[in-house]
Amino acid sequence: MADTLTLTCSWGRAPIPASGAPQLGYLLVEAAPAAPPPAPVPLNFCLVLDRSGSMQGAKLQSMKQATRRLIESLTPQDVVSIVIFDDTVQTLVPATFATDQAALHAAVDQIVEMGGTAMSLGMQAGQVELQKYAGPDRYSAMLILTDGQTWGDEEVCRTLAQSLGQAGVRITALGLGAEWNEKLLDDLAEATGGVSDYVADPGQILNFFQRAVRSAQGTAAVEARLLLRLVREATPRAVYRVTPTIANLGYQPVGASEVAVKLGDLVYGQVSSVMIELMLPPRPPGQFRIAQAELHATPVGAQQEQIVKQDVLLTFSADPEAAPFDPRVMNLAEKVTAFKLQTRALAEAELGNTAGATQKLRAAATRLLDLGELELAEQTRQQAEQLEQGGAISAESQKALKYATRRLTQKLEE
Repeated sequence: MADTLTLTCSWGRAPIPASGAPQLGYLLVEAAPAAPPPAPVPLNFCLVLDRSGSMQGAKLQSMKQATRRLIESLTPQDVVSIVIFDDTVQTLVPATFATDQAALHAAVDQIVEMGGTAMSLGMQAGQVELQKYAGPDRYSAMLILTDGQTWGDEEVCRTLAQSLGQAGVRITALGLGAEWNEKLLDDLAEATGGVSDYVADPGQILNFFQRAVRSAQGTAAVEARLLLRLVREATPRAVYRVTPTIANLGYQPVGASEVAVKLGDLVYGQVSSVMIELMLPPRPPGQFRIAQAELHATPVGAQQEQIVKQDVLLTFSADPEAAPFDPRVMNLAEKVTAFKLQTRALAEAELGNTAGATQKLRAAATRLLDLGELELAEQTRQQAEQLEQGGAISAESQKALKYATRRLTQKLEE
């Protein structure tokens, strides 16, 4: 794995001043495939698409156009299936090799809107199709698109996601518009090591579909995780994923001085990175080992996990002025801080703590403004003002703020 994956560790400040007291440090750990794939990994790809009555008009037409374009991006080695659901379900395209694109396009053209929303039926039918070609030589993925609430079957959906995750299927769960259940879609993605996201406008569906299939085709290794063995007195305070999107990962204590973090799949052309906030032990001037980082991952098509190791060194300087900050690492740390503030503000607003939510929204707006995120900063400021005036954050605004802040480090292409 050492010649196919890279592992890089960078400090937010190095060297740091020697000190007789603990001090805060930011460690950025980045993992990525070292070379492009000789060929895209063969896919076992299932689309589970909402065709309920609320999808009529531009939503349905954009979804069909994006599906056609996705089909065009598949190779003859890929397997594709398409399931459509309302309050019933139809397997529009049973699992088949993507060789007859004209026939696949013709099937997509048949989709018309009708009925209510029962997403679990679509997931169940999609699971059946994915099982037909499941195996270590294929990357299995399910793409779900919905614009509404699924009623009464949320726990069934979660149970299905757990089963899919155990079978190695990754879910990309996309919510269109403002009326879908973001907690549910987030849970479905998390259960499988996949992603969830907010599609504000039907015209954006194509971008999200294209990103999903490109990511699947470029997968180099699965089930990647980071193990950090720390020296005594070095204490982790928080662990955040930084790229491809920001998320609070937490960490799993393994022992007194070890933590493990799930990184998910590693994709060619994409860096997977985490930011670790550490309380660093007191040290005199000199260079010291703070930790050993281990990247564990299983290459696509392989059975055995492989490991890349790197010592994490840090220099402590007797000169407090000779300690520059790494602008790239600290910029990412600032974006993580903006994400924290935004997340906490939305949680406070949901609990009815208007003062706490407003304070955190204003602090987040200031951070975003400093980062040059002018549009998002203005949206955040407006929501703070609305709360102060006795209003509430709408479902649409809440989704827009939440998912835009997640994407601060890797924005979706326009």
